[in-house]
Amino acid sequence: MSTQGIEQPHVQQPPGRKPPGSRRKPTDASPLTPYIFMAPYLVLFLIFIVIPGVFGIWISLHNWDYLLPGKPWVGLENYTNLFSSNSTTGGPFWNSMEATGKFTLYSVPLLVVIPLLVALILNQKIRGIQFFRAMYFAPYVLGVAVIGILWRYLLDPNIGLVNYYLGAEIPWITALPWAWVSLVGVTVWWTLGFNTVIYLAGLQDIDPALYDAAKVDGANSWQQFLNVTLPGLRPILLFVVTVTILASANVFGQPYIITQGAPGDETTVAIMYIAETGLRQFNMGAASAMSYVLALALILVSIVNFVVFRNRGD
Repeated sequence: MSTQGIEQPHVQQPPGRKPPGSRRKPTDASPLTPYIFMAPYLVLFLIFIVIPGVFGIWISLHNWDYLLPGKPWVGLENYTNLFSSNSTTGGPFWNSMEATGKFTLYSVPLLVVIPLLVALILNQKIRGIQFFRAMYFAPYVLGVAVIGILWRYLLDPNIGLVNYYLGAEIPWITALPWAWVSLVGVTVWWTLGFNTVIYLAGLQDIDPALYDAAKVDGANSWQQFLNVTLPGLRPILLFVVTVTILASANVFGQPYIITQGAPGDETTVAIMYIAETGLRQFNMGAASAMSYVLALALILVSIVNFVVFRNRGD
């Protein structure tokens, strides 16, 4: 029997429901919609970043003692004093910058390489690997005050457990080079987990087919690491190196609590000296000037880091 000419029954859709297969028309969004969603962030950024930054520049141009009513204008004097041999703040500031540079130079290579090796191990499919991932990250959730007090007692030359178990009398926090060994070692142990997690996320984002293709071409494990893993981690490496440099250059809690700047002022880093100048000596103008010199130095280092990675990528 022929079915041509037979009309299909009309099915009435419930009110408010569109027929199947129909597409929703794009709504006419207001041009202000993106700015409305960004407004909370922009307001907070303005309040906590822009305004304090501009106010800090204003303070650095004054002889600013917050305990006195008068705050005379001195222009760039706070900046020029940092580069003057006759200044009482210039010499100690650059000594603290040197200490900051030493800590950064000692800690950054370790915090870039060791977490990468740990991430390569934790990226393996091994039973119970989640437990080990959590254990490596666990110290990072502790605050710097907890870490500092804990390790100050552990490394104490007289009552510390480290010397007790080593059977030695090593001045971990009172003499060089042991003070730097202590600060760098504690920092690596504490922050190792953060960089490891970043590396691990990057490793898991690399396409496994690339490793299979490398194996087909006869590449061994080292060649796979050089030609597949490292190129795949290039953006991650840039992030890790940049963040680690900035974090190391802004170190404060570890030397402030563990070594307290000892021996002498050898481990007094820039942030410690800036805080002492501003909060103990009440010289907020000079402290603000030091802060912006440090910030400018970190900006230059970050630019060099980006240029180096870009050139190697090309």
